[in-house]
Amino acid sequence: MLEFLDKRLIFVTGKGGVGKSTVSIALGIRAAMEGKRTIVVEVASTENTSRIFRQEDVGYREVEVANNLWAISIDPDDSMREYVLLQLRVKAMRDLLFKSRMFTYLAEATPGLNELVTIGKIWELAQLDRKIKHGRKYDLVIVDSPATGHGISFLQTPRTFANIARVGPMHNQARELEEMIVDHDVTGSVIVSLPEEMPVNETVSLERDLTNDIGVSVDRVIMNALYPDRFTERDIAELKGLEKSEDPELRSAHRAALSMSRRTEAQAEQFERLKNLVSAPISTLPFVFEPELTLKAARRMAEKIS
Repeated sequence: MLEFLDKRLIFVTGKGGVGKSTVSIALGIRAAMEGKRTIVVEVASTENTSRIFRQEDVGYREVEVANNLWAISIDPDDSMREYVLLQLRVKAMRDLLFKSRMFTYLAEATPGLNELVTIGKIWELAQLDRKIKHGRKYDLVIVDSPATGHGISFLQTPRTFANIARVGPMHNQARELEEMIVDHDVTGSVIVSLPEEMPVNETVSLERDLTNDIGVSVDRVIMNALYPDRFTERDIAELKGLEKSEDPELRSAHRAALSMSRRTEAQAEQFERLKNLVSAPISTLPFVFEPELTLKAARRMAEKIS
């Protein structure tokens, strides 16, 4: 059992290209396998969940993709519309506001407003008493968050708005969102890394920023895409004898095997660096030797997370 899956909200983040979306989906599958009603939230409209589960585009709706597992792709415009619908009870006022060019201009010109309404929708999904009519109640919300730089500012948005709007409903709502993000009993985060120097460096920096600057609990670091250690020292010694073989296929096999061995050794060095530099527990996931991630592979990854 992964204890951090007992929280209500998990933000999955990391440097771009490390496999955040893959890990988000794998964690969602794992939580669903353990009986938790789980929803995976995409905030970048990548529709990775749709592709893996062979569904039509999920979009801004809660779509069941497997037993106990749902998905949604949050669009800021839809989040804004939903927010206004919840705030204004009179339909005529809502319609007038949506048609107003001034409202559209102000919404687009306000820095961070899209991020705020997106986090607001995430907050709404995590509530047991949801604001949306007929909204499902989830045990866990897993967010495929923006990459490192944008991810930090994304999570800081409620605090920024609360400080700017010092009174009124916007201040109160922003403060409520911030309190949720920094509540370690309710909210946590998972950082995804790769066994390479730059992603490891960025993971160390990200853990520090999330912990010290934002106050988010970092519950796990996942080292993704580790190569299997297939060769012993004896194997390598025997492979060296093939270097001068007259058979070109054996020479090619020798080069490929040595390349794999060196890559595995370099990854092991970066893994040791990561263990020495971060405070959170570390899990590992293997490299998937497939052209694209399949549902079968995602389920295997879900089972391997420990």
